[in-house]
Amino acid sequence: MSLERAKQYLEKKGFLENVIELEESTATVSQAAEALGVEPGMIAKTMSFLQGEQPVLILTEGTAKIDNRKYKDTFHVKAKMIPFEEVEEFVGHAPGGVCPFGIKEGIAVYLDESLKQFETVYPAAGNSNSAVRLTIAQLEQAVESKGWVDVCKEMTV
Repeated sequence: MSLERAKQYLEKKGFLENVIELEESTATVSQAAEALGVEPGMIAKTMSFLQGEQPVLILTEGTAKIDNRKYKDTFHVKAKMIPFEEVEEFVGHAPGGVCPFGIKEGIAVYLDESLKQFETVYPAAGNSNSAVRLTIAQLEQAVESKGWVDVCKEMTV
C-alpha cells in the first residue's frame, strides 16, 4: 500500500518511470547501495524526527550523521527521532521504505546539503524493495520540501 501511495504521488509529479522495484531488500543504506550498484552516499536516506508532536523528514546522503548542534541551531529544538515502532503511524511509510513521496498531510520535509555532492541520488519509494532514481534537480521538483538545510556532521575523508 505504501509503495502504491508513493507511486501515485510520483506519477502526478512526472517521475513514475524513475521508480525501481527490486527483488533484493533496500531497507538499509548498505543493502540499497548493493542492490542498486551505487556508492552508499548516493542513497538519499530519509530520517524522521519529531518536533513537539509534529513529524519532520530530512533527506540526507546515505552515510551522513545528524549533527545535534547544527540541528538545534536550525530548528531551535533538540533532534528527537521518531521511535521505530511509531514511524509508519506518523509518516505513512514503515522503516526501510520511508520517503518523502505519498506521506501523510502536514509533514515538513527538508533536503540536507550533504546530497548536493552527488548528481544522482536514490531515495526509497515507500517500501523496503524500492528506490527512485533522481537527479538533484529532479529531487527538488519531486519533493515538496521547505528547502535546503545543513544539519549533518562534516564528512572526514
